[in-house]
Amino acid sequence: MEGIQNTRKTIVWLCLAHLTCDIYTGFLNPIMPFIASKLGFSLALATVIISISHICSSMLQPLFGFFADNMLKRFFIFWGLILVSLFIPLAPIAPNVTVLLVCMILGSLGGSFFHPQAIGFVNRFSSKNCSNDMGTFISMGSVGFAFGPLLAAYIVQVLGLEHISLTSILGLTLAFTMFICVPKLSDFEKKPEHKEFFKSFKEILSNSQMELLIMIAMMKSLVTNSSCILLPFLWKSMGYTPFYIGFALFLFVFAGAIGSFLSPRLEKLVGSKQIIYFSMWATLPMLILFWYTYRAHPILSLIIFSTIGFTTMLAQPVIMVWAQKSLPEYKSIVAGFINGFCWGTVALCMSVLGIFAQKFGIMNVLILLSVLPAVCSYFVKYLKEE
Repeated sequence: MEGIQNTRKTIVWLCLAHLTCDIYTGFLNPIMPFIASKLGFSLALATVIISISHICSSMLQPLFGFFADNMLKRFFIFWGLILVSLFIPLAPIAPNVTVLLVCMILGSLGGSFFHPQAIGFVNRFSSKNCSNDMGTFISMGSVGFAFGPLLAAYIVQVLGLEHISLTSILGLTLAFTMFICVPKLSDFEKKPEHKEFFKSFKEILSNSQMELLIMIAMMKSLVTNSSCILLPFLWKSMGYTPFYIGFALFLFVFAGAIGSFLSPRLEKLVGSKQIIYFSMWATLPMLILFWYTYRAHPILSLIIFSTIGFTTMLAQPVIMVWAQKSLPEYKSIVAGFINGFCWGTVALCMSVLGIFAQKFGIMNVLILLSVLPAVCSYFVKYLKEE
């Protein structure tokens, strides 16, 4: 009974850490237009900087997941939380673009450290119903990512950019507390069999299920990433305040958190494939509705925008658990691919998309991007149910 209680406490601590980590991850999107204005750089350069940050926080996750799967230490969870909570709040007060980029890279590496091992821990310490625990864990991260823009925008509007650095205290305190409260894996498991790097990655990337799931996760993150990065520039050009932009992103991601939380429950009613299928195609008509309403009916457009967030993040827990079940011996690496690599690949595209958005219009680019997951939803039928 005590072991079960300790397991539940561990899941709670991991969820709290995910909440905190992603609060910092969500800081910069709503205030980047104001940082750009302060330092004097363009939308195109801003998207390049954000892309580099996302690459560091995402593309390297499979690599750190590999090391996490080959060790029984909690290294990546603690240092990840320390890096993200220390350097992301320093980015808004950077005196030039170089220092800004260094802070964003180091803070983003913290997120890349944290996520694969934390997701692997959730799977290890989970109860019999892993889908519910994973749904709660992912939704807590989404809640953090939702409150991050709101908190950052409020601080910037009321106190100024320079006061965001004070928020580091929250993450650093939690990181040191978790060091005491999260148990060592060596207390529960034997040392894992060493996995060869190239063999592990070859086995994962040659798995047909994983190939489909990676493609699906990539298409979904295309809509999420592009919306959260490009729309703040659209709203700033319309004269909206930092807090309004932060509140809009809060609604988007908080609705996504609700979607992630409800996902395992809905999955039992309609099935995994239907959840994924709906999550992919439904964003296209919603973005078209947003296009027609964002100028004349701003309140209605925010409701539509938050519904897009709910829809795009609805399938996240389903995809993650499906991937980990497909290759259970690679829990952290698989998490790195689904949670990180897919986002990072999309981030590589964002630097180019920023140039197109500046030339052809933000909404035109977003509508075009939303067509891709709608078309690719056809391939969901090839996923094999467990």
